[in-house]
This record gives sequence, C-alpha cells and structure tokens, in this order.
Amino acid sequence: MDFLSKELVYQKSSQQLTAFLYEAGIQQLQAAISCIEDQQWAEANQKLQKVNDIIERLGAGLNYEAGTIANQLDTLYNYMANQVVTGNLKKDVQLLQEVLTIMEQLSSAWTEAMNMEVKTGQRERFKQTNAYEKNVRVIQQGE
Repeated sequence: MDFLSKELVYQKSSQQLTAFLYEAGIQQLQAAISCIEDQQWAEANQKLQKVNDIIERLGAGLNYEAGTIANQLDTLYNYMANQVVTGNLKKDVQLLQEVLTIMEQLSSAWTEAMNMEVKTGQRERFKQTNAYEKNVRVIQQGE
C-alpha cells in the first residue's frame, strides 16, 4: 500500500480500505512464502510482521454492532495472526499457505459483497428499513 497517498486513502470508504488491506495482506503473504522457499529468512520475517500488522488493523476495524459475523471474524483474525506467528517461527510454508487461502477467500467474499451493494443499493434500503424498524413497536403475544 506504499503507492497510496494520504489524500487517496482519505477519499476511500471503509469498505474500500478493507479491500485494500486484504489485497496487501495477500501480497505480503505470497512474498513471504517465496522468501522462505528461497531461504531469505530476514526478509520473510519482515513481510510476515507486515501481515500481522494488516490482520491487526482488520480486527481493529470490526464493527461489533454488526452482530455475530463481527465476532466470528475477530476469532478468525486471531487464528490467522497466531498461524502467521507460528509459521514465521518455524518457517512453515504450509501454515502460511493456509492463512493465504483464508485471506483470499475473505477478500473474494468482501469484494463480491461490495459489488452486490453497489449494484442493488442495499445499504440505502437497509438504512431506510432500519429507521422504520426503530419507530415500530412490536407487540408480543400476551400483551
């Protein structure tokens, strides 16, 4: 993400920034795996530290008001971070490949969700529905 200027970053939505973080994490993991295969231990270590920084930022950006999915993502991010640390210590490509697969799947799902939102305008409809639901009194049986 070195190519992004501060101005460009400030113009992006939080969803777009999350997509950038996933992409940067994927790139750093791929590079770290290559470094390990080439026995470039110090460079692999630096790249894996960046991956953990990225995972930490992804976790810090979670909105826990979103419900169960935020808690599940938090658990997944913690798992990924632990696997990266273990993979870094052992220089275990298989562990790192597992994290790469998870991050690629998350990135793909995130991008698909962003594209669906743009196409269908779901966010605006959700805001309208949510505002409506806040003003509706639900009558439970027995009242």
